[in-house]
Amino acid sequence: MSSRDVVLGRVRRALADVPRDEGPEEAAVPRDYWTSHAERTDAQRLDLLAENLADYRALVHRCTPAQLPARIAELLSARGARSVVAPPGIPADWVPAEVERVADEPSMTPHELDALDSVVTCCAVAIAETGTIVLDAREDQGRRRISLVPDHHICVVRAPEQIVDSVPRALGRLDPARPQTWISGPSATSDIELDRVEGVHGPRTLEVIITSPEP
Repeated sequence: MSSRDVVLGRVRRALADVPRDEGPEEAAVPRDYWTSHAERTDAQRLDLLAENLADYRALVHRCTPAQLPARIAELLSARGARSVVAPPGIPADWVPAEVERVADEPSMTPHELDALDSVVTCCAVAIAETGTIVLDAREDQGRRRISLVPDHHICVVRAPEQIVDSVPRALGRLDPARPQTWISGPSATSDIELDRVEGVHGPRTLEVIITSPEP
């Protein structure tokens, strides 16, 4: 008996009690599976997100909303950034006066974006269990292109309201009709010998600032 026969035999046995004329839409599929591996407090969820972001080599910072503009200015200054692309929903005081703020214009080419030092965005939701942030192109996140081309990305996550435990809970908050960018750490890939190379498909440096009433 071939492997093909084994696989087909298992399929036939699994379908033995299904009427031949029944379609998938006629049998409800139970959706009572777990949506999270644990129930957590807001503080535990924030700590887990920070831990998993760092595990993916993202640089994680915490501050209060009032401290946010100064923290962004510190990060841009430390990197020597002189130009920043920011979508229209980013408040004016988040980009320091000495740094050129470039609007997210559809006419901007990849070469023009590549010449900019940094990008500052917010996010739609952040997933604690996977250390993933999701952008869905709203006013404070901009087009997917701006979060992929500049080599330095600063992303702001508002806690606790934007942090969820798991992927299923994140999907419940996202609009499937909107373009989504899922980011787990800086862009990275590995060759056949597992030599890690960063910055191939997106920013080499991802800095995540988590703002909460208690830093």
